[in-house]
Amino acid sequence: MYEPHQLRTFLAVAQTLSFTQAARRLGLRQSTVSQHVRRLEEATGRPLFSRDTHSVRLTEDGEAMLGFARTILAAHERAAAYFTGTRLRGRLRFGASEDFVLTRLPEVLESFRRDHPEVDLELTVELSGTLHRRLEAGRLDLVLAKRRPGDTHGERVWQDTLCWIGAPGLRLDPDRPVPLILFPPPGITRARALEVLEEHGRPWRIACTSGSLSGLVAAARAGLGVMAHTRGLVPPGLVPLPPRSGLPELGPVDFVLLHGGRRPSAQEAADALAQAILASGLSPRTSAA
Repeated sequence: MYEPHQLRTFLAVAQTLSFTQAARRLGLRQSTVSQHVRRLEEATGRPLFSRDTHSVRLTEDGEAMLGFARTILAAHERAAAYFTGTRLRGRLRFGASEDFVLTRLPEVLESFRRDHPEVDLELTVELSGTLHRRLEAGRLDLVLAKRRPGDTHGERVWQDTLCWIGAPGLRLDPDRPVPLILFPPPGITRARALEVLEEHGRPWRIACTSGSLSGLVAAARAGLGVMAHTRGLVPPGLVPLPPRSGLPELGPVDFVLLHGGRRPSAQEAADALAQAILASGLSPRTSAA
């Protein structure tokens, strides 16, 4: 009833919220993407997207289809691998930023290991900036991380907005420097927070620095200050600060997949994991938080 190629197209549009970007990711014409979505909507008898000339949004039925599409595609891939007899092997060095512990990434990795038991998967969890450096140095084969503003490299998995978060009821004194809770350099959210505050002439001070997301969250819950974070991945116990806090907007952030130097022994495994992540519908909308 639901064709795999239509479901893959649906997931690409759901992740990018753009028919144009989905077409670019899939190597299809935009008209083909629209056709796939239309046929899937005809099959379900429900609209999956609400769209106009300016925006694309998932409908309630579209949100429900995310889970069904992931399940159907995962079963399809397992069946294809079983009957074709393909067995991936080799060592795959995969890096992911700490943000993704709150998403379905652990579930995706567990499924990948189950489907490809002969791949030696080596996971590195680090700051996005550190992962970019390790990838450039040839120490990683595949990275899932934030992209610096203005950068265009990498395959976008989804886009979200950065926001200021803190403990419920936190109040900032407009006459005192903003107390910041930050990752150490080269954290991308750190760099963006400092850049925006400097641009707006807002004084700041560092109240806490930690290389661990759990450390930052603990400091924020204790009311030590504010931190810049992805709006779709706000940790439990913290909330976005309201506009009356007077802090400047931080703007969008891209989450991307980047391939390394394409080591022959890791290339097929890296491609397979990248496809599994893209097909999973991994995004803040499907997070466990």
